[in-house]
Amino acid sequence: MRIVFGLGVAAMALASCSQPKELSVDGAYIRLGAVTGRPAAAYFTVHGGPTPATLISVTTDVAIKAEMHETMAKNGVTSMAPFTRLEIPANTDVAFAPGGRHVMLFNMNPGIKPGARAMLTFAFADGTRILYNANVVAAGTATGTPAGK
Repeated sequence: MRIVFGLGVAAMALASCSQPKELSVDGAYIRLGAVTGRPAAAYFTVHGGPTPATLISVTTDVAIKAEMHETMAKNGVTSMAPFTRLEIPANTDVAFAPGGRHVMLFNMNPGIKPGARAMLTFAFADGTRILYNANVVAAGTATGTPAGK
């Protein structure tokens, strides 16, 4: 019995030595516009680290302009509004997903096609920068997995 108890205490001690969760991004993808020349949209999840963070921009070299937006419904009418900062609470996941928060990418490079990858740069108020090589998918694709894969 003492051996089992000792192993349990040792396991808890090792678990408390694990690294704290870090601020990170995953699942990022860019969905191209349905019509050439129309904006694309970027979707992803930000995972909050051990302290709160403030996302201040998401950019890419394959678009002239990028804006963070939120989709809202009011009185049966859906609209979008841009925002310039988003608080990411500590140890909390914040999704940018279709029908909610997203990044509008205006004037995309016309050479970017489904199946390509494009680098997104996530900038935070404390100076942190996270780079993520996002999948590019066609309009109408439901997830970040390119069509046919």
